[in-house]
Amino acid sequence: MSGREALFQHLGGGITTVCHCWRVTRKDGETYGFTDHDRDLSFDGHVFKASSGLSAGALQQTTGLSVDNSEAVGALSDASVREEDLAEGRFDGAEVQSWLVNWADVSARVTEFRGNFGEVTRKAGAFRVELRGLSERLNQVQGLVYQAGCGAVLGDARCGVDLGLPAYRATALIAEIDVLGRIRIEGLTGFADQWFERGQIEVLSGASAGMSVMVKADRLTATGRVVDLWHGTGAVLAAGDSIRLIAGCDRRAATCQTKFANFLNFRGFPHVPGEDWLTSYPVSGTVNDGGSLQG
Repeated sequence: MSGREALFQHLGGGITTVCHCWRVTRKDGETYGFTDHDRDLSFDGHVFKASSGLSAGALQQTTGLSVDNSEAVGALSDASVREEDLAEGRFDGAEVQSWLVNWADVSARVTEFRGNFGEVTRKAGAFRVELRGLSERLNQVQGLVYQAGCGAVLGDARCGVDLGLPAYRATALIAEIDVLGRIRIEGLTGFADQWFERGQIEVLSGASAGMSVMVKADRLTATGRVVDLWHGTGAVLAAGDSIRLIAGCDRRAATCQTKFANFLNFRGFPHVPGEDWLTSYPVSGTVNDGGSLQG
């Protein structure tokens, strides 16, 4: 008898001993198990902890391609989910699987939900997370956009730039972080001003080790290189932390040609007319012969 059949037979008996179990798998491979039962449960090589305080709302399931959705609420603690982990985005897009389990015989169980973490909010020592079903992935926009800027991601297969080359990455130590959160790095004078702008910083050591953040601005000053981030890392960066800076791209054709010598792989349409041209109209005193805008 399969686990599903055993559970259905148990549910048909009138008196039930069921609970929910959740397994959360982060993108970095870290796995967490939770249950709303009053003691820990174990199956499939995973332990589902009862001390986490995680509980789930009603699961809305539909037929067709509508998105299944639910919501989970839990307490923040060092033993399970830390506030710093949520703030750093370590749980963003994490995979979730939920079972209805007979806690008296855990082999009798059925999968109720599979999907991913959606929006996560934190408040008063607790967190609330939206659970989105697998059909949510069908809502993602596919295809190419006809635009002047490049549609590839720097370093991906369509772009072809090797970001592992020394010209496009550098390892350094944080010298100082000022009151505005700007990072000062001594040295790295071998890279041009704004070389890492729109790029990434990978944190190699310290409280935020393993995280990546986007660079907003990068400039050379008399005291060293100063880097602004688009957002914080959740945990506090500190002087002495080791980081890796990766070059950035503004997706313009000129940048692709001069900075990366990669114009053959440029995935944009640099000569597409802009909005001003699309909304313009002929006026006297200008040439209106229908010729090329490029002259």
